[in-house]
Amino acid sequence: MSSSNNEHDIELLDQAHAHLWKHMYGYIIPMTLKWAVELNIPDIIHNHGKPMTMDELLTFLPINPIKAPYVHRLMRILTHSGFLALTDNHQGEKGYELTPPSLLLVKSNPFSQSSYLHMATGPVLTNPWQYLSTWFQNDDLNSLYTAHGTTLYDYAKTNFKFSDVFNESMGNDTRLIFHVMIQKCRGVFEGLSSLVDVGGANGILASSIAQEFPEIECFVFDLPHVVADHRDADNLKFVGGDMFQAIPSADAILLKWILHNWTDTECVKILTKCKEALSDKKGGKVILIEMIMSSVESQGEVDENIVGIELGFDLLMMVALEGRQRSEKEWAKLFSDAGFKEYKVTRLLGLRSLIEVFV
Repeated sequence: MSSSNNEHDIELLDQAHAHLWKHMYGYIIPMTLKWAVELNIPDIIHNHGKPMTMDELLTFLPINPIKAPYVHRLMRILTHSGFLALTDNHQGEKGYELTPPSLLLVKSNPFSQSSYLHMATGPVLTNPWQYLSTWFQNDDLNSLYTAHGTTLYDYAKTNFKFSDVFNESMGNDTRLIFHVMIQKCRGVFEGLSSLVDVGGANGILASSIAQEFPEIECFVFDLPHVVADHRDADNLKFVGGDMFQAIPSADAILLKWILHNWTDTECVKILTKCKEALSDKKGGKVILIEMIMSSVESQGEVDENIVGIELGFDLLMMVALEGRQRSEKEWAKLFSDAGFKEYKVTRLLGLRSLIEVFV
């Protein structure tokens, strides 16, 4: 009996140890992806046009030749993680091919997430996690402030390299979202005569909508210094202002990944200003592109990968900003508190949904 108990204890210890190490070293795969993108590996394999052998790949890599023997070890873990596939080429040799996830890291892809990866794995967003316990003991806004002595957006104002990466990341993400949105949710925009993109920055989303729907007068609304250097064109105009003060009137007010940056109180203020901007528009609506934490309220089986991303992204909002991710019930309360009567959710891409909120 004692021997059986000992074996059971050892089995549990083995499982516990493996689980701990898996998560303790969870940063290895993201950093390996960062390495691959910085060496342009996804683009090199993509441009090759067929399975690429290790010898062929090494001829293109800008590395010290004495480091060449180490490359296969990083390629091996990327293959194991589903970012690469090993297949036979025409000569019967094993060669690397891209998979759907790594195709999103090809820099020439208009929907490329390579800049997003660079931002997510860079020191601006990773260093604050080293200060998380310190933040819990001080009065700072978030642990990013503890790490860098400033807020995320103020950091971007003075660090142009990070600002460029941030803007490129958001731009490519917007192109990807629009591509899917126009396939799944085209009807959301049909019948509108005007639209305001709140926090629209350089206008990529509003510009895409304006081109796809020339009958809609589109406005990019952001802080004055953000839109100062942009010029109006056809049915696209740039307007400076503060969403906490007033939002230009339109048939639809669009906010992509804005509200998750803010507290509940601030979200209600923003949504209230959106409602005021729709006050004289019959059938007006707010269009949100946001994450809905479905796993929080799920009564059935949930995908553990999805749960991990949702919970992790919620923590990222806490660490880097003041916001949070929200469940559908939490979103519904914000809408009600701001005076809206109903809403409709359409799943968009990955963890994000398009939410129409009606007066």
